[in-house]
Amino acid sequence: MRRMTPTTPRTGWRAIVHALALGLSTSLLVIVAGLAVVLIVVPKATGSTPLTVLTQSMDPTLPPGTLLVVRPTPVDAIRVGDVVTYQITSGQPAVISHRVVSIESSSDGSRTFTLKGDNNALADPAPVTAAQIRGVVWYSLPDIGLVNQLVNGSRTWLVPTIAGVLLAYGAVMVTIGIVSAARRRRRSTAGAAAGGPRRRASVAGRRRRGSVVVRRRRAPVAGRRRGRRSSGAHRATLG
Repeated sequence: MRRMTPTTPRTGWRAIVHALALGLSTSLLVIVAGLAVVLIVVPKATGSTPLTVLTQSMDPTLPPGTLLVVRPTPVDAIRVGDVVTYQITSGQPAVISHRVVSIESSSDGSRTFTLKGDNNALADPAPVTAAQIRGVVWYSLPDIGLVNQLVNGSRTWLVPTIAGVLLAYGAVMVTIGIVSAARRRRRSTAGAAAGGPRRRASVAGRRRRGSVVVRRRRAPVAGRRRGRRSSGAHRATLG
């Protein structure tokens, strides 16, 4: 049976540095994973589009730097009060995200929307048609839009870089775990090897002490037997 030697816990500044490094690395991993979910996974899974607020027209509800996730929505489902993203010119990439303040329906069933920025005194100059609408703002996150701009502007190198960093982090953590396990095995093996001779020596000592005790116990018995024989012989001589 191997005797396990307890590992010496880290103390002092090493323990502090180890705890700080572990906390920072875990926090960084959680942040990067969360941003990846918000900026890439959710929009791709739902067909939504991440956008960044660049102007103050929607202050204070949607200040500059806010991330908007715009989800495609049927025109019939749009209601007054929704924040809608629409193309300034139909078919062009430039868009505006403003709030719907009124909806008008024509005799042929088509609908037009009047939109206005929360921070603007006047509504947008031209009514918005169904063909211009990209969708309704699903959710927003303050200040994350700056990260979205960085990701969209540097997608060719940033995403592979983040993936490489995550893979390197995983490889480092696995290597640390393997090295720590190997050190624990070496310590336990060394402890078992050092404990073996001591146990054998103690057992041999106990055996030697037991044999001495036995011999000491046998000596009086032999003495008594010799005493009995001599006394018998003495009686025989007297008789």
